[in-house]
Amino acid sequence: MDDLAAIAFLTAAATLRTATPLVLCAMGGLFSERSGIVDVGLEGKMLIAAFFAAAIAAVTGSAGWGVAAAIVAAEIMALLHGFACITYRGNQVVSGVALNILAAGLTVVLGNAWFHQGGQTPALEAPGQRLMPVFFPRAGDNILVYVALASVPFTWWLIARTRFGLRLRAVGEMPLAVDAAGISVSWLRYRAVLLCGLFAGLAGAYLSIAQNAGFSRDMTAGQGFIALAAIIFGKWRPFPAFGACLIFGLLDAVAIRLQGVRMPGLGEVPVQFIQALPYLLTMFLLAGFIGRAVAPKAIGVPYEKEH
Repeated sequence: MDDLAAIAFLTAAATLRTATPLVLCAMGGLFSERSGIVDVGLEGKMLIAAFFAAAIAAVTGSAGWGVAAAIVAAEIMALLHGFACITYRGNQVVSGVALNILAAGLTVVLGNAWFHQGGQTPALEAPGQRLMPVFFPRAGDNILVYVALASVPFTWWLIARTRFGLRLRAVGEMPLAVDAAGISVSWLRYRAVLLCGLFAGLAGAYLSIAQNAGFSRDMTAGQGFIALAAIIFGKWRPFPAFGACLIFGLLDAVAIRLQGVRMPGLGEVPVQFIQALPYLLTMFLLAGFIGRAVAPKAIGVPYEKEH
């Protein structure tokens, strides 16, 4: 029983660790999507944030500066997305894809130019040591794990219980009515994408200076898209989206533990199959196996003020 309890504890801790960037990214994406802005660019925001977090932390030796740099980088990407989609009413999916491509290329170019290590940053100290404070070393818990956990009720409260949240939900459903009430649709949506940038920046910082010990090329590995799938799975609500992130985190944790394990009658579990599990689940969820998920009515529709 002690062994089972230890395994359960370690699996739960690993689930929280692997789910943390997904939770942060999903909570940020919720703000953007509930305001009516499709955010396919979550992946790019996380990636650029992870790079700048590791790069600045490596140069300064300070995780605080790394996290700050990650947030600034993600906010700049969020503003680019807002500029294209809100100010110039461009196609939101195309803008998000462009951000992902920009981040993928820019991190490699800057990494090569600054550190000459094939797009990687210099190795940081062991994750969760001096760079980031640890509360439970055995579980590997990091302060950003608790930030992620706190972000879920915070997001729910902000969206469901505040005037800002009421207006945010309204602008995602009926922007014309919000405009008629004398409230700026553009300003509301800009604030939503900036909140998204904040959380995506924290998610990227966690990836490179807490979960890992530096930045490597394309290290987000589709986690931004998985966070987007969690939002859809949760039907654009914080707590169900959080549950979806935990499911994805559990799959990642189990996948890590199963690597090299031999199953009776099956032999060693293929690593490629294990690594594909979260993405296979994403495909099932997006194919509609969770029931119909009704998006905000105005999502993806550029708003042009009537004169």
